[in-house]
Amino acid sequence: MFRTRTRYVALLISLYILMGVAPVKAQTRIQGEEVTGGQNQQQQGGGSGVLLDHRELMRSFIQEISSYARSQKRNFIVIAKGNLELLKKIDATEESAGTPARAYMRSINGVMEEGLFFGSKTVGQATPEDMLAPRLELTELAKKGRLKVLVMDYVSEAKQASQSYRLNSKKGYIPYAANAKGEDLNSIPPFSRTPINENPKSILSLREMKNFLYLGETSGFGRQDEFAFKLHDTNFDMLVVDVFHGDSPLSRQAIETLKYKKIGAKRLVLAHMDIGSAASYNYFWKRDWRPGSPAWVSSPHKDNSDKYFVQYWHPGWQSIIFGDTNSYVYGLIAQGFDGVVIDGLEAYKFFIGGDDDDEE
Repeated sequence: MFRTRTRYVALLISLYILMGVAPVKAQTRIQGEEVTGGQNQQQQGGGSGVLLDHRELMRSFIQEISSYARSQKRNFIVIAKGNLELLKKIDATEESAGTPARAYMRSINGVMEEGLFFGSKTVGQATPEDMLAPRLELTELAKKGRLKVLVMDYVSEAKQASQSYRLNSKKGYIPYAANAKGEDLNSIPPFSRTPINENPKSILSLREMKNFLYLGETSGFGRQDEFAFKLHDTNFDMLVVDVFHGDSPLSRQAIETLKYKKIGAKRLVLAHMDIGSAASYNYFWKRDWRPGSPAWVSSPHKDNSDKYFVQYWHPGWQSIIFGDTNSYVYGLIAQGFDGVVIDGLEAYKFFIGGDDDDEE
């Protein structure tokens, strides 16, 4: 786990001043009406009123993030990671039925599915057919909706990596074979050092990219400048990294270095961001926070007592993520990132009584 991080906003204040963008209030709307924190808490607790549609609340949150980000940077890329069932609106009377969530799909540029062919539960384990078929239905729905489909398979050997690349490429998906998950994905796997479909072209949009590298934690690469130069010495079309390197946010200079391949062509650099949880090692966390204080902090994750699910529809949480010059999204745009991979979408399952730590 990281130590408590230096306050993000303070370190980026000069960038904020240069950008000079007016704050926008963070809010969620359902059927045209603003959802307030108090209303949500009452309904979540079983009080009177219409029960919340937590899937729709998550979709709406991502749509608001996307709209705000693109008001600051027109071509900002938004990729939703995991939980592809959000691409479909479920029929209240028949869960197997549903229609594409078109407004949500139009608000994002792509989806990233984890463990599609390998590693859904355990690194190196092939995904059983009964699990694979419904997931392929959703990745195909994304592709039909003109979304870029990226896949992170978790493999334990080069042979599995080759199988993953072959199976995903056959479907038209962009694969990356990793040997660890989450923050344990802190180095380039030995069997993935050379990008699949390596090419010399500059990549200026998601449509052009043919491969990517995803890192959950980067402090093991050394200082910021060492990390930036080590990744600069690769030819991946797109990099996805944390906003922070150790305890400090990546500098604009470091990100600018990351934006160039070893061969000199440009590439995309995206940040990953969790919108469903808050952790005691996050830069914004305050010492006296605990479940219920502030109101939107909920129960800890089963496998990580320092990380808490949040009421993601609550204005207090949403204002941390987007909406003004103190927000997470504003900060990463000021740093120079080309886009964001949004993680933590599974939080909606926690609030409907599902398996909160299950990836699917």
